[in-house]
Amino acid sequence: MALVVSESKAAATADVAKQARSYVAASRSENTRRAYRADWEHFTSWCHLAGVSSLPADPDTVALYVTDMAGTFKPSTISRRMVSIAQAHKAAGHPSPTTDERVRLVNAGIRRVHGVAPTQARPVVTEDLRCMVATCVDDPAGIRDRALLLIGFAAALRRSELVGLDTSDVEETNDGLVITVRRSKTDQEGAGRRIGVPYGSNPATCPVRAWRAWTETAGISEGSLFRSIDRHGNTAEGRLSDRGVALIVKRRAEAAGIDPDTVSGHSLRAGLATSAAAAGVSERAIAATTGHKSMTVLRGYIRDGSLFTENAAAAVGL
Repeated sequence: MALVVSESKAAATADVAKQARSYVAASRSENTRRAYRADWEHFTSWCHLAGVSSLPADPDTVALYVTDMAGTFKPSTISRRMVSIAQAHKAAGHPSPTTDERVRLVNAGIRRVHGVAPTQARPVVTEDLRCMVATCVDDPAGIRDRALLLIGFAAALRRSELVGLDTSDVEETNDGLVITVRRSKTDQEGAGRRIGVPYGSNPATCPVRAWRAWTETAGISEGSLFRSIDRHGNTAEGRLSDRGVALIVKRRAEAAGIDPDTVSGHSLRAGLATSAAAAGVSERAIAATTGHKSMTVLRGYIRDGSLFTENAAAAVGL
């Protein structure tokens, strides 16, 4: 009897341990886990070629690894890989070599020499968006792309938020659309937030009309809102990927005469913040749409939008 009880407890403990591991995995987004895995594979491959241990790694090994990446990879990429190395060591029960003073000094020197300013994609501002939307003809792909561009811009959505929308997340009211974003990069626990998207003054660029046209054309009443479309104009059942959003933005930008290499899926979100700042919208109101909690981070999104709206030299009578 005691053996049976012991085995039962062991099985229960194993089940709890398995559940605990699943919760640990869920504590980070899939994109974050994917980045950690790729970074760790890059480091272990480098260590294998160098003939040194990757786990546990000596601080001198990490310092040499970081030095070898300098000039080839962005300082932000190097810093992220150091985080990945630290996470791998922590998970294995080893102290992190990245906290060693030798590694910290090398990384600080790299950031000073090579700079830390990020390479940002061009924001798609209002005039750009009008030109891009004008390239969308009234076929299924064009109707979908028009809705995706206008809703992504008006609600300042990230790619993952845009493709994560279900039809049930969009409600039409007398004032426009109420969009519920159930989970985002900065809301991994799923508290959610609601965004108001008003009617546009121009029917051609009205996100509400564009949303209505897309759902009616595709015959979508439930499930994912934005989906793939094949070359025959058939709408797929599956959800559009976040890479698909980036490709649509690039394709429509190129059709509008904008260099596609300068834009990304993030350009819609950055474009709304930039355009709103240029129009004199307050940071508080912009943050209410973008969901930013840090004004410092938001100002990085606003970029050039407020260069001349709140300009000291413009107010001194030159």
